Amino acid sequence: MTYNIHPIFVHFPIAMLCIYSIIKILPFQKWFPSVAWKDIERILLVVGVLGSFAALATGDTAEHLVHPNRQLVNVHATFAALSTWMYSALLVGEIASIINSKNFQYKKGLEWLAVVLKSVERILCSKAISLILVVVGFIAISVTGMLGGVISYGLSADPFTPLLLKIMGITIS
Repeated sequence: MTYNIHPIFVHFPIAMLCIYSIIKILPFQKWFPSVAWKDIERILLVVGVLGSFAALATGDTAEHLVHPNRQLVNVHATFAALSTWMYSALLVGEIASIINSKNFQYKKGLEWLAVVLKSVERILCSKAISLILVVVGFIAISVTGMLGGVISYGLSADPFTPLLLKIMGITIS
């Protein structure tokens, strides 16, 4: 017998990435300047992104075990992938930032790697781009969760669900 373990894996990355988003969006660094926010953000992001890939993988399995509305599952999967890739892009920027801060001595012929990593960091860690990625990721993960609630619990899971489904043109029968 195969079990649907997807619900076990989804909540932890959602929590980690939502907390990460709130810390990035609100001015916690100004409110509490003595806290090592960059370290906290990076830990939340690494754990959240790794967990979201596990949730995506188990979601594929759950899709074959539970047979809800096909349109609803497809939109849920699309928003799940979107949120995962938004946060993954932020993680790639953070990894590039960490590597760049170490001042590695690149072997001859690999100097191009330093240029690429600096460009990746400059783009993905810029305030404007990272804020866009965080906001889009946060919206996507919120929609994913709401649609997951509809799949699991029906229309009564959230009071905003009927409005969201109407906006997206999804009909539940």
